[in-house]
This record gives sequence, C-alpha cells and structure tokens, in this order.
Amino acid sequence: MLEQKTAEQSAIRKHTKQPDIQQYINGRFVESESGARFVNHSPFTNEVINHVSKGSKMEIDKAVAAAKKAFKEGPWGKMKVSERMKYIERIADLIDEEAEELSYLESLDTGLPIAQTRNMAARAAENFRFYSRMVQTRMHGEAYMQDNEFVNYTVYSPLGPVGLITPWNAPFMLTTWKVAPALATGNTVILKPAELSPLTANKLAEIIHKAELPEGVFNIVHGFGETAGATLVAHPDVEAISFTGETVTGSAIIKNAADTLKKTSMELGGKSPLIVFDDADVDRALDAAVWGIFSFNGERCTANSRVFLHKNIKDTFVKALKERVQNIKIGDPMDPATQLGPLIDKGHFEKVTGYIEIAKEEGCEVFQGTVPEELKTGNYVPATLLLNATNDMKIAQEEIFGPVMAVIEFETEEEVIAYANDVKYGLAGYVWTNDIKRGHRVAQAVEAGMLWINAQNVRDLRIPFGGMKASGIGREGGHYAILEFYTEPKVIHVAIGDHRIPQFGK
Repeated sequence: MLEQKTAEQSAIRKHTKQPDIQQYINGRFVESESGARFVNHSPFTNEVINHVSKGSKMEIDKAVAAAKKAFKEGPWGKMKVSERMKYIERIADLIDEEAEELSYLESLDTGLPIAQTRNMAARAAENFRFYSRMVQTRMHGEAYMQDNEFVNYTVYSPLGPVGLITPWNAPFMLTTWKVAPALATGNTVILKPAELSPLTANKLAEIIHKAELPEGVFNIVHGFGETAGATLVAHPDVEAISFTGETVTGSAIIKNAADTLKKTSMELGGKSPLIVFDDADVDRALDAAVWGIFSFNGERCTANSRVFLHKNIKDTFVKALKERVQNIKIGDPMDPATQLGPLIDKGHFEKVTGYIEIAKEEGCEVFQGTVPEELKTGNYVPATLLLNATNDMKIAQEEIFGPVMAVIEFETEEEVIAYANDVKYGLAGYVWTNDIKRGHRVAQAVEAGMLWINAQNVRDLRIPFGGMKASGIGREGGHYAILEFYTEPKVIHVAIGDHRIPQFGK
C-alpha cells in the first residue's frame, strides 16, 4: 500500500502549468475590473506556471465593502463562539484532506522541497485547530469587585474588517497563522498574499468557500504592494493590518497606516546569531546550525545567518560545516530526497548572489556546494559558507535571506554578546553551551524576541512570536494574537449599590 501511494504521489510531482487565478471577493471568484493579469513563474524552470488576476484599488474597495457588510450586517461577528468554531474546525479538516495537493502547490510555487512543505501543510491545519481551542479557553475577560459598590469586568470584541499581508516564504503556513486567529475571534478578512506565491492562497480560498463561510467574511485580492497593498493599508474601513515581510516595507506600512490610526502588527526581518561555546555538544550544535540556515532554502526570518564559534572549536566546526555543505542534496523540489531547492524568483537569486560577491570583496573565503548542471535553469544558490567574516561586514549586518551562513570567531562571553547585539535586527538567537548558567546569562543579554538554548527553532504555538528593534512591533501567537491584536478589550462598570454621585448645581 505504501509503495502504491508513493507511486501515485510521484506521478503528481511534475512541474506543470496551473489554471489561472482570480480574485475571491464576497464569496465569489471574479476577475479584476481592469482585466489585467500578472505572470507567476516557476522557481525551478523560470517558465510560466499561470496568470493571476491583478487587483488594485477597485478590488480592494470591493473586498473591504464586502468584509464590512459581513461584519456589520452578517452573522459572523455576532455568532455564538461554538457555532463559529464549527467553521474553523471544518477549515482545518479540509486542509487535512487537501494536504498533499497543498504541499505540491507550495513546492511548485516557491521552490521549497516537498519534504518540508508537507510538514507545513500539517502545521497549517493545526493553526486553525489551535485557535479554535484558544478562543474557547482563553478569550475571556477579568472581573473585579470594587468595595461593595461596583463590579468591573472586561469583554473582548472583534475589530471588524482586518487586512492581512503575507509573505512568499512558507506562504500557506504563515498565511494560516494570521487568518486562523483573525477569523476565530470574529473578524472579517481581506488577504493580500505575496504576488510571488499565489497558488496556495487561492487554494485556501477554495477551501474556505467549500467550508461555506458567510459571504464577505473572507476575501483575497491578488496584486502588488504599491497598489493593492498600499490601498488596503490606507483604507479607512480596515481596522488593523498584520504584515509579515521585510523591514523597509514594514516601515512604509506603519507610515501609511498612521493617518487612519489603525492597529498594526509587524513581523519583519532578522539577522539571527547562533553562538557555540567551546563546552557545547558540538555535534548537536552542528545539526542545528546547518538546519537553521539551509532548510526553507535559507528564506526564513529566524535563520541563524550569523554563526559565532569559540576560537577553541572554530577549526573543527568549520571543517565539519564544509563537509555538510558539500553533502546537502540540491535538487528538484518535487523530489522527497531534496534538501535545498531554488530561490523564489530571479530577482531574489540575483540579490543573494550579489551578497556573495560582496563577501568576496570584503575578504571572506567563500565555500559552496555545487549546483548540478541540469538545474542551472532554476534559481539555485548552493549552500554557502562565508568564512573569516567579521561582524562589521555588510554581509554580517544585512539580511541576505538565502542559504548563506557568515561564520565569525569569538573568544569571550562579553565579546560575543556585543557582536550578537551589534546589528539593527532582533528577532531570534540560539545559544549552545553545557554551562546552563552561562546559557541563561547570554540568552537574556542578547537583544532578540526569541532565544533558544541548546535547541533548534522548535516552537510552542502558545508562546509569543516576534522581535524587537528592526525585526518588528507586536507579537503573534497564543493568546497574544487574540487578546492583544485581533480584539479590543471593553471595560464594563456595574454599580451594585448606591455610591455617592456629586450633586453639581443642586
């Protein structure tokens, strides 16, 4: 049976063209008013996968109007929580049913290896189930007695129409990380997915349509940031914007949102340090360092793109890194054995390879794996080490967002903390040491929103996700999303006695 299933899946894993994509507005799949489309290219071949309806101000206005009407006049925001969660759980079940198709589409669209996108599809379904549980167990208020005169209590109300702008790296998983809490708390949604990865966003629309959510509750406008995205952010009827992407865009969104005083949540870039002390479990640290930068094709905000090695273990560790880099399997993202696939598009490929050239100019020794000749039509950058790097180099300060690791030597705890913090970003960090006191000291001293001690990037969905400095504002995840972003607290004061009221003018 397993062999038969594998054979069936292998037959699906072809780089094929896909049907063209429309907007999803007010419960219907529709073309944009202008009829304009843009091209979606394959990272593997750079050939056309399909064409996508290009939304602009008119489509955003329609989607926002539909979301506003669904919230104000429809049942969604007023629905009993138990009833709303039936829809949320239904979406999760449908994602499970479509998991193999979603994994295939994600790999086709992004170049991520299918062995990794399968895990992402499972995580996406869990995102909906998690927020179903979270809303039912944690979205409750507080109550306080004030002497014997008042009871004060809080309730949490949905905001209304919210705009979600999602990235092209792991797009389906990261989209559901926003859509699930937004819908579960009773908001209506206008999603503007990254134009480079529209396939699974469209599939989510099909899933939500099949789940029979009321019209206007969930809408998608495909388009570009400077038109569709900017209009969504500035729209006066949109109550909040949640954005995941690079820092410059995040800054522009905050400025654009200021005129309408809407809430914003920003999950932005990173240049995360991984610190290995000389008493660490070197083999496990090696596994974590390699996985942390070369999985997801290096296109991940929490990637350990700066690896700091204590001088006593540096030579041994670098030797092992070189061996790993040469052994990483670069291949077709549809092949389950592939560990490193092509980057999202030609423009990003040129950006990443440009940084590698800068590294050479700055004096780094560049050590890389090899891209097979038959893959040269794709946007492949091999696993790359930038050796003999220093923390002040451009390649150590700026986010490259590819399979590129800068390796930096250090000698003392104080020195490496200073290095780790001497960067504008502050998203994640990793500390490897068997001195647990030192592990805690360093983790607390590193300026980042998330730190791991002797662990790879393994997350508990209940904890906050986000960074400080140029890595973001606000937190996603757990009750932080539902209580601090996607709802507003309302305080209700109830008099239970005849308290004194000043009698002005009597």
